[in-house]
Amino acid sequence: MSTVLDQSVLTAQNQAPNQKGVQVTARALKRIRIAMAKEGISPEQGGLRLGITGGGCSGLSYNIRFDTQPRERDRVYEFEDVRVFIDPKSFLYLHGMVLDYEETLMRQGFNFINPNSSKSCGCGSSFSA
Repeated sequence: MSTVLDQSVLTAQNQAPNQKGVQVTARALKRIRIAMAKEGISPEQGGLRLGITGGGCSGLSYNIRFDTQPRERDRVYEFEDVRVFIDPKSFLYLHGMVLDYEETLMRQGFNFINPNSSKSCGCGSSFSA
């Protein structure tokens, strides 16, 4: 699991300082905006959906995709003009995490820095709690 050393971590505007929600780095926020524009997703209506599903080499897998609107019971986090949606079940595993974006010669993509993960696989896309 990597750490965020050279990136500022942003807390959602609608999140209380002592509330355990999710955070994103400035680098991840920039990449989310680029991807939303490419997909034609309007920031006013849509957002990034973070979630987990059963499966993967460590038991649970991360999901990341765009959605046109939040669902009824979603937690919605606002980072400037970008919204992040998390369903209640996924929130149990994702609260307190930081979403980063990594771009190196070996790897390019979003990186979940999750304090709830007890072990993760080598690819970083699955974990166990």
